[in-house]
Amino acid sequence: MGYSVWPSGRLLLPAADEDAAVRAAKAAFATREGWFTAELFEPCDALADIAWVGTAAATRHGDWVEFGRNHEHDSKWSEQATAFWVAIAPYVCSGTVHFSGEDGAEWSYSYADGRITQEGWNAWDGSVEPFGEYTEPGSVSP
Repeated sequence: MGYSVWPSGRLLLPAADEDAAVRAAKAAFATREGWFTAELFEPCDALADIAWVGTAAATRHGDWVEFGRNHEHDSKWSEQATAFWVAIAPYVCSGTVHFSGEDGAEWSYSYADGRITQEGWNAWDGSVEPFGEYTEPGSVSP
């Protein structure tokens, strides 16, 4: 079970910062519930190795990373999926990733200067910001 999500977009995350971004994401996974356990999935030393936790497939093109649908792993959202996108934020210069949920819901994460901003409702948990308090959809304007 779980909530299926399909991402698309690209982020400017310099290749020189990839190792730090991967370490930050893996540390964030350890504190959140989800599908990733380091013991089962080592070695995971590149963003492309762990992007599936964020429901994505990742391909690096110089300093840009393109995200798309992951056809190898179930693209099920979890706390670790949110943790992935939040943890890499300090290393991202710019870009946006859009998400389409199994029920047609859509939201996105935009990045600028190491910060993340969410547009729309995350349909998995109803949040209007990553790791924000749960808000019943429709009760507050995003």
